[in-house]
Amino acid sequence: MIKKSAEVVIIGGGVSGLATAYFLAKKGVKDIVLLEKGFIASGSTGRCGAGIRQQWGTVMNCKMAIHACEFYENANEILEYDGDVEFKQGGYLIIATTEKEHEQFKKNVELQKSLGIPVEHLTPEEALKIVPFLNISDVLSATFCQKDGHLNPFHVCDAFAKAARRLGVEIYTYTEAKDIIVENGRVKGVVTDKGTIATEKVMNAAGGYSQVICKMVGIDVPIYSERHNILVTEPVEPFLGPMVMAFHKNLYIQQSPHGSVIMGKGDPNEPRDFRITSCWKFLDEMAQIACDTLPPLKDLRMVRQWAGLYNMTPDAQPVLGSVEQVEGFYMAIGFSGHGFMMGPTTGLVMAEYILGEETTLPIDMLNLERFERGELILEPSVV
Repeated sequence: MIKKSAEVVIIGGGVSGLATAYFLAKKGVKDIVLLEKGFIASGSTGRCGAGIRQQWGTVMNCKMAIHACEFYENANEILEYDGDVEFKQGGYLIIATTEKEHEQFKKNVELQKSLGIPVEHLTPEEALKIVPFLNISDVLSATFCQKDGHLNPFHVCDAFAKAARRLGVEIYTYTEAKDIIVENGRVKGVVTDKGTIATEKVMNAAGGYSQVICKMVGIDVPIYSERHNILVTEPVEPFLGPMVMAFHKNLYIQQSPHGSVIMGKGDPNEPRDFRITSCWKFLDEMAQIACDTLPPLKDLRMVRQWAGLYNMTPDAQPVLGSVEQVEGFYMAIGFSGHGFMMGPTTGLVMAEYILGEETTLPIDMLNLERFERGELILEPSVV
């Protein structure tokens, strides 16, 4: 039986929703319900490339990533996990293939170092020492941070879910939020396909479907979902230490701890809808650009490909916080492909925000109204 009431209801069983539930419970909230229409990590979190990097071009993103990375380094102990989140800190090698990128990297590295991130700006020859088979014919420079890496998103979500349940959080899987009850501008409940839960606080952490949840309370957000394809190869012996990323080429390639090589690339022409079908065009283009960047990949066999949803905002930055129109409605949405790597930070600051506490990192600039005001936060380093 589903509960009839809760202090807080969180919609979305990915990393943002689970982390928020965990931190709320750690802070003493006793009556939390989390709703997931599928299984835990069945949405964007479970379909992501699972990379974690601190190499960003804005102070805000760098600080959020630093905090998340430190948490992930100790996640097994903090969450008392009976498994392993599999944080492989093989680093990120990010290559610049245009003069504009090369100049931007100089600024990025200066910023990152000022915040204590152990990053280096490398020549193409220095990059070759890290990845000896990298094609540097068009590489102008590269940046490298050894503390960046890769996690297992399913184990991360399992760890958060188990820790949250131990603290009393009720997690309902295969339970869909159908509507949100609003009376006189205030949240009063959530209607699910298994019953109605009375509550005065609802958090939208629905990933690729976040705009659907916003419409339930009458809020129209400038957010859309976009398919992002990923390809994975057969597992082979370790040969690629860091993630190789290129912003201009719009790609990332990494080897997981299990030996498979995971790779993805963006496509600005992707349809703005909820489809997560596979695409031949991606397969063809991904294979070509991956083999051009890392020639040994041509000898590997592809095992499968899949797709997930990037929940995109006009400035590729998330929306965190609440809205004036509906009291008790909170959002952690629009991460534009970077929600997993920011997950622990998002969970902490949203728990603090919901409880009216001062947030560990400022999130005021990430409010929804910034789009109407034209105060976009432009991040120069995104795929």
